[in-house]
Amino acid sequence: MSSVKKVNDLSWMIGGPQGSGVDSSANVFARACAAGGLNIFGKREFYSNIMGEHSYFALRARSDVVRSHVDTVNVLATFEAETLFRHAREVTDDGAIVYDPSLGKTRLSDIPTIEKRLDADLRTYLISRGVGETLDDMLAASKQRGVALVPIPFKDLLEQVADEFQIDQLSKISRVVNMLAVGASFGILGFDFEMMRRGLEDVFRAKAKVVNMNAAGARKAYDIAQTLLPEFPYRLEKLPRKEARLFLTGSQATGLGKLYGGMRFQTYYPITPASDESEFLEENEVLDLNGSGPRPETSDASTAKEEGASILVVQTEDEIAAITMATGAALTGTRSATATSGPGFSLMMEGIGWASINEVPVVITLYQRAGPSTGMPTRHEQGDLRFALHAGHGESPRILLASGDFEECIRDGFLSFNYADRYQMPVIHLVDKALANSYATTTVPDLSDLRIDRGVLANGNNGYSKENPYKRFDLGNGPVSPRAFLGQEGTMFWNTGDEHEEHGHITEDPAVRNAMMEKRFAKLDLAAKEIPRDVKIRYFGPKDATTLIVSWGSTKGALLDALDRLWAEGAKIGYLHVRLINPFPTDEILPYLAKAKRRIGIEMNFGAQLAGIVRENTGVEMTHFILKYNGRPMSNTELYDAIQAVLHKKAAKRTVLTRGS
Repeated sequence: MSSVKKVNDLSWMIGGPQGSGVDSSANVFARACAAGGLNIFGKREFYSNIMGEHSYFALRARSDVVRSHVDTVNVLATFEAETLFRHAREVTDDGAIVYDPSLGKTRLSDIPTIEKRLDADLRTYLISRGVGETLDDMLAASKQRGVALVPIPFKDLLEQVADEFQIDQLSKISRVVNMLAVGASFGILGFDFEMMRRGLEDVFRAKAKVVNMNAAGARKAYDIAQTLLPEFPYRLEKLPRKEARLFLTGSQATGLGKLYGGMRFQTYYPITPASDESEFLEENEVLDLNGSGPRPETSDASTAKEEGASILVVQTEDEIAAITMATGAALTGTRSATATSGPGFSLMMEGIGWASINEVPVVITLYQRAGPSTGMPTRHEQGDLRFALHAGHGESPRILLASGDFEECIRDGFLSFNYADRYQMPVIHLVDKALANSYATTTVPDLSDLRIDRGVLANGNNGYSKENPYKRFDLGNGPVSPRAFLGQEGTMFWNTGDEHEEHGHITEDPAVRNAMMEKRFAKLDLAAKEIPRDVKIRYFGPKDATTLIVSWGSTKGALLDALDRLWAEGAKIGYLHVRLINPFPTDEILPYLAKAKRRIGIEMNFGAQLAGIVRENTGVEMTHFILKYNGRPMSNTELYDAIQAVLHKKAAKRTVLTRGS
């Protein structure tokens, strides 16, 4: 075992059957690291069934910034056999495996949930290592490479916990085994155990017995692991942190941005992965706006209304109801949104068209997942870009914002309402499943530059009368007409899904049709002029770069981590991150494209959708593509390798990334 210590730079993984508590154990590990001042990025992978299939959580813990996952694992922890068969080969030669030795005789053929392709691949690997097909053989193959084995007697420890807490059946505390694996991991890493207790308290709030029981078991595993592997080269140490930080998921970040932006009504129909955001909002429906926190003795509904505010989250009967209900609320002046994923977004098309033709400011948060149809409901893809841009019969303007990291999720959640109100049209906020389901620590963003903008409103000073009636769709004063709310005194207007004249009455007059179409689309031209450059795009890298990467969405974190390595090696490469997709920032992007000799489009879809939109708007084509569409997010290690191949002229025009379990 190497004597060189690798401090606060760790890749850790835990796995197990779906529904067995893997998420909770990963959450405790991450929160413990965060409590100790470390930065965290966690990637969650799971099948679309409810129980039984394999799931795993890969986490990175570092002292400095971390924005993505890597393909290797330094510590693999589990309490069951399938995780070891699937992931043992990912463990680095100087890494460690925490496992249950009682499972050693389990054969590969005993695990029915391993796919035929993977089964054949594993058998070939085991044969190449000169071993058999049991779990002990898989561990022996790992040990050949130098991997340290850390056997933890999970059942014995569970029995000790059961005796200590007077539990009559082990089945009642079966999930404690997850925390034994976490405790053993922290033991070999030498991390302060008190941080794990704090992680347990964060996850199991108000459940003191659960915390104490899990902490007792984890401590036993911690001590055993320290004895078994006292000189493990990877270490985690506490760091002092003065700055405030957040620990959250991308869906929570989006929800926070919407709350900060004044949203007071959200609808949804349950769908993966969008539901997480609405469930988070449901847990936080009463807002503390006076900064003093809730007072239990006066925490009734009337007090909440007087001293703070509240939002309403409604689970509707389907996505058609979700978009129409959100649109109806927006007509009253309420900042309203709905959140969905691909199949649900498909059902919303006519409703979004209705909102567009009636110039209603409504926000649709679209959490992309792998399609088409049901596709892979719990896996990742950036396949909805063109759908979001063009979906619906006829042509209807909409603004598209695509977030690339947690701060952008917060900001775009806020800005979506501003742009919806200011330009009186639907705003579609695109978030990737990879970003939505990832956990990370992030500094509290400075949002002092953000202000709520309600746009042009019709108010009591407009002088509307019988002789000068209110015109909701006024054609005489630019593309954005003063907006009145339903029931507003002095105003009357009609809303219909048909084409209409200035008051909202149905018409098929060709001249009025032309005028109304031009009015609605002119708002996109106005938005293109007014939306700030730093919302549209962001450039990273040297000004004299001759190679340019163009990408969008959650590839941002992995790209920046890979580019940090490339820049340190002297590579002249720039990265253009596109955040505003529609109206497309042609003028801002063209100068970067024009001076680049080599242009690489990097996306998580088959058709290089953003690259196609770039070509349509600028006439400039990418010279290379790096794409991935197997349902797993891009790692910074595979991106580094793929970009290196392009730089050294060893890559074809189209590179398809395939890594991921």
